[in-house]
Amino acid sequence: MNRLANKVALVTGGSRGIGRAIAERLAADGAIVAVNYTTNAEKAAEVVEEIKRNGGGAFVAGADIAQPDQVEAMFVHIDSELARLGLPPELDILVNNAGVTGAIPLTVAKLDEIDRIMKINLYGTLQVTQRATDRLRDGGRIITISTGSVAHPSPRNGIYAMSKAALHAMTLALACELGPRSITVNAVIPGWTATDITASALHDAAIKDRVVASTALGRIGQPGDIAAATAFLASEDAQWVTGQFIEASGGYKLLPPV
Repeated sequence: MNRLANKVALVTGGSRGIGRAIAERLAADGAIVAVNYTTNAEKAAEVVEEIKRNGGGAFVAGADIAQPDQVEAMFVHIDSELARLGLPPELDILVNNAGVTGAIPLTVAKLDEIDRIMKINLYGTLQVTQRATDRLRDGGRIITISTGSVAHPSPRNGIYAMSKAALHAMTLALACELGPRSITVNAVIPGWTATDITASALHDAAIKDRVVASTALGRIGQPGDIAAATAFLASEDAQWVTGQFIEASGGYKLLPPV
């Protein structure tokens, strides 16, 4: 399938988990993908090599998105890589996936702990989006990976949920701002998904059984499930979808509690 042929995408946090699955899926659909990473250059290189082995195009784009100077340097690098490929310094798709969690109760959270999460999840994502918007072609796509915790925060992930809730507001505002350029702006909300972040919790049989029993489709999500929803929003099929929050959870919590 080449429905994203001749498109250029940037995926932040693309070296593992959901980000990796998204990068590989967009490449499989024909896009050239810039795979962003913060510290694990080896893992990012693995993603690029896997994409190339499967006939796709990709390159690494390292940056800690919480650091404005690194964000600027990343886009200079992206421009250089595109020039090397004979392409203009333009993007078609931005996937804001990079983020961190933090198990800190709001009642005891210190400002530096709050700031660490906000700098990456909110400020970093906004900085990348601002820089990418300068390069996005008319008709482009911005897709932000959010969380169900916005609607159902647990007692220990309030700061994380707050940071993602702010991105929901960003999604709606940008959808209005960029609509005249036919750029769509949406968010994907994963449910429980098998990644290294959830591995410890899902290793607990009682937790896993409870999640599966509360999910209409009766299983734990896989990174590819989130990648598929993202690929749809990146495609021409989603040209009339903007300012939306697409839950890709298999129907988590549709069933009554067990």
